[in-house]
Amino acid sequence: MRLQGKVALVTGSARGIGKAIVGRFAAEGAVVVVSDVANEAGARETLAAVEGAGGKGMVEMFDVGDSVQVENAVKNILAAQGRIDILVNNAGITRDGLLMRMSEEDFDAVIKTNLKGTFLLTKAVSRHMIRQRSGRIVNLSSVVGMMGNAGQSNYSAAKAGIAGFTKSMARELGSRGITVNAIAPGFIKTAMTSSLPEPVQKSFMDQIPLGRFAEPEEVAELALYLASDAAGYITGQVIGINGGLYM
Repeated sequence: MRLQGKVALVTGSARGIGKAIVGRFAAEGAVVVVSDVANEAGARETLAAVEGAGGKGMVEMFDVGDSVQVENAVKNILAAQGRIDILVNNAGITRDGLLMRMSEEDFDAVIKTNLKGTFLLTKAVSRHMIRQRSGRIVNLSSVVGMMGNAGQSNYSAAKAGIAGFTKSMARELGSRGITVNAIAPGFIKTAMTSSLPEPVQKSFMDQIPLGRFAEPEEVAELALYLASDAAGYITGQVIGINGGLYM
């Protein structure tokens, strides 16, 4: 029970990687806060699965890119649980398209959710973590933030920004007992990747030395390690989990 007594907020956890992280954290004793912007049914299902396995948690619906909603959500969580020990900034969206066809609205939407959302949550939660002089922050970057990808200039920019933001926050918050790290997944078996055409999936699969996409639970296992006491001397790192796609 590596997270016994901890309270963990995981954004974008109604499905996919976030859902897997919530399940893994709860299994290790954390009280989990399941969060999403619109998929309340999915969030409730995630919480029901946690509770069915003997875990504890709550649902808090809000838009990570809206500062007022973020502040209110953090207040609600603190009122209900008394503390936040772990923050996983996982919420993210895509609006893919080649640069010449990409609208300003699509660029802004991805930056707002993926990058600004990480900034807003970290700012709101770290205030509390500073007071308690402890905390773990895990941000979800991406392999495409490291290597780029045609048709994803907005997503790549946001995820590269998260990597730089992570390193800056690690320097700012380290003296307060708070670690800040990022995970940069490659291709994971989620709804996002399964929606890619079969030839596109095969093209990427051929570039992966391990010859497969990862399961969400594999990312969750890394997130668990970074959130645990065992990773107390790791901060400011961007850790890839991509099967060798990018080295």
